[in-house]
Amino acid sequence: MNSIEFLLILLKYGSVAIIALVTGYIVRKKLAEATIESAEAEAERIIQDGEREAESKKREALVEAREEIHKSRAEMEKEARERRQELNQFERRVTQKEETVDRRNENLERKEESLQRKTKDVEKLQREVEDLLSKKREELERLSDLTTEEARELILKTVEDEIKHETAIMIRELETQARDEADKKARDIISLAIQRTAADHVAESTVSVVSLPNDDMKGRIIGREGRNIRALETLTGIDLIIDDTPEAVILSGFDPVRREIARIALERLISDGRIHPARIEEMVEKARAEVDAVIRDAGEQATLDTDVHGLHPEIVKLLGRLRFRTSYGQNVLKHSVEVAHLAAIMAAELGVDSRLARRAGLLHDIGKAVDHEIEGTHIEIGIDLLRKYKENKDVIHAVACHHGDYEAESVEAVLVMAADSISAARPGARRETLESYIKRLQKLEEISSSFEGVEKSYAIQAGREVRIMVKPERITDATAVQLSRDIVKRIEAELEYPGQIKVTVIRETRAVEYAK
Repeated sequence: MNSIEFLLILLKYGSVAIIALVTGYIVRKKLAEATIESAEAEAERIIQDGEREAESKKREALVEAREEIHKSRAEMEKEARERRQELNQFERRVTQKEETVDRRNENLERKEESLQRKTKDVEKLQREVEDLLSKKREELERLSDLTTEEARELILKTVEDEIKHETAIMIRELETQARDEADKKARDIISLAIQRTAADHVAESTVSVVSLPNDDMKGRIIGREGRNIRALETLTGIDLIIDDTPEAVILSGFDPVRREIARIALERLISDGRIHPARIEEMVEKARAEVDAVIRDAGEQATLDTDVHGLHPEIVKLLGRLRFRTSYGQNVLKHSVEVAHLAAIMAAELGVDSRLARRAGLLHDIGKAVDHEIEGTHIEIGIDLLRKYKENKDVIHAVACHHGDYEAESVEAVLVMAADSISAARPGARRETLESYIKRLQKLEEISSSFEGVEKSYAIQAGREVRIMVKPERITDATAVQLSRDIVKRIEAELEYPGQIKVTVIRETRAVEYAK
């Protein structure tokens, strides 16, 4: 192949390549232009959507801003109105005070003017008295032949004697008046305290009665060979008395907490119907948990009723145990609450620490919660318990003194002692056994009849009064008064009794004749 052919071939294929290149460039350019136009259109659409969305957001923001501005304006106007009202009230108070001050100033000015006038009158009277005294002095010197100094000494001595006499009379009257007023004030304070704290007391005994649906239940409670009743008595420590009493079982025991546990457990066993040792044990445990909850609730309720706070949780539980403790039939927890109220009211009347008196009154019998478990008096046990749980030393002192075992060193301790006596001694607070009641009445009549000249004596009004018939030929009216006092002293020294006893001595003379 020669060079000319080669050139021709080269020109042929080269022109084809150039055409292909030009054609590809044109196609790519068209595609690029179409892509650019599409992108520009898309960009324009996105921009328009963005502008519309921005405009919408802008409108929403304007609406929210307007609402917020309106809300803020309303709040500001409300606050401004309240401020204006406060300012108006303050202005009225200031105006009233200014008027009051003006009136007081006017009254003071009037009083000052009146005082000045009275001062002038007094000065005038004083000058007149001095002139009169001067004349009288000269006249006395002339008539008595005494000098001024001698007359002064004589007058002063006479006046001194009169003043001493009048002072003695005045002192005696003031002492009598002060004693009467003190007695009246004490009676008023005590009666007010009793009236405001008149609490009910529920008398409880050492037995509880559980009703049965029928007498056949007694056999199920006893169980085969007595295993059920033995299990119940062993677990609770309470004696079950099953006798001829129809449809009833008696629970007997000195510990009221155990008796309550036994009562609840037995009632649940009767209601459930399944009575066997395992079930009895389960019911006793549930009853014990229930009684523990009742004790805790009772203690917390007592602290709420008396407004005493900050007690140790164990002290609160011990207070709750007092709900099941009685003293001469008087519920000890209710007695403690009543003593707290009485002591607080009397302390408030006297202007001393009523909170301390209330706290000590509530805790004064805390030792009775465990006195059947620990050796010692309930006072010593209570002192040890309160010291153990870091109670206030003033409260411990008041608790220690409430029966007079320790000397009271604070007014609050004396008030707790008085409140305890008031709560225990007021009529109806306590009860006695029939035997001790009869013995007390017999002793009262024996004391009354032991005096010379007494003919008969009768205890009446449940032992609150004794009437004594005397022999008129042996006892006169004057000695009857002395006899009543002697009998009162003897009763106070030898007899223990609640409240007070009225002693009435009756001297009667009769003249009897018969018309025939």
